[in-house]
Amino acid sequence: MSDPAAQAGLAGAAGPASPQVRELVLITGISGSGKSVALHALEDAGYFCVDNLPPELLREYMALAHPRYTERVAIAVDVRTARSLPGLVPLIDELRAEGVTIRPLFLDASTDTLVRRFSETRRPHPLSQPEVHGAGQHALIEAIELERLMLAELREVSTIIDTSTLRPAGLRRHVRDLVAATTNRLTLVFESFAFKYGVPLDADYVFDVRVLPNPYYLRELRPLSGRDAPVAQFLGDQPESGELLGQIETFIRRWLPALATDQRGYVTVAIGCTGGQPRSVYMVEQLGLRFADHGAVVVRHRELDANDWAPRRQSDSPSACRGATAPSCRCSHWASCCSPVGCCSSRCSRRVTST
Repeated sequence: MSDPAAQAGLAGAAGPASPQVRELVLITGISGSGKSVALHALEDAGYFCVDNLPPELLREYMALAHPRYTERVAIAVDVRTARSLPGLVPLIDELRAEGVTIRPLFLDASTDTLVRRFSETRRPHPLSQPEVHGAGQHALIEAIELERLMLAELREVSTIIDTSTLRPAGLRRHVRDLVAATTNRLTLVFESFAFKYGVPLDADYVFDVRVLPNPYYLRELRPLSGRDAPVAQFLGDQPESGELLGQIETFIRRWLPALATDQRGYVTVAIGCTGGQPRSVYMVEQLGLRFADHGAVVVRHRELDANDWAPRRQSDSPSACRGATAPSCRCSHWASCCSPVGCCSSRCSRRVTST
């Protein structure tokens, strides 16, 4: 899909002038995946942000940017500038060779999720042209798949963020965590997830920890997650846990130097169990501690984080709670919770055990 004219236009924009911007976060991805939310998160974090900048103007903008705004810059690019997209990857390589730190982030989501989001907002997809693709949902799905094809090359050189299960607040936090952890070193992202909800799209490596004993089958541990001390104690006492942790750590440390020289900014290691609550959460927390010496580490729990902003369920109502004492819960369910162990939501990542 290479367009020589487009590449020449990008390479020649603003001539050979050295760029003034020294750090750039380039946000792109599939329409409806949350690029605007990510850009706003970076703006709140102190980045100077430009939305929908034509790629052929990228070099010129970086050369002419005011010194006040050259510390940290974030730019969003989407498929509406389709003609210039083929030259964007070579331009990224050129700017890196000139000493610019560029971190491309590619936001993606499952097709079903994207269709639902477009249906809810009733906004047209940028590539939904009735005279070309027909009408209705079939046209939307075709447009999404066409966009994936057009952005495939850019996706290959970017850090992928799967927003399928993220609400806006969760995405903002995830983006802030990524950029906050970014140094000159490769950033390690450890993410827990539930296999029953699907493997994360942004995972570079996936480890299955369902072989470990499941605390869910112990009544006193069932409402807790791997962040809670009783679950951590239970799993820590299992020989299998230590052995599996050691093997995962050995694998990552063995290949970390090679990954760091592969033009990568981030590597996502996904740890999965059945429900994404006790075992995978515990393992991710332990890996985060074991790799603390690496410096650039992000710990993320997909199912716990997703629940922080999920609509309140019927089971979270006062009538569903069996406790009678005031809660020690500090999460979004506080007002409707009367459980003596805190939040009555078994998936709450901010549950605090009463003392």
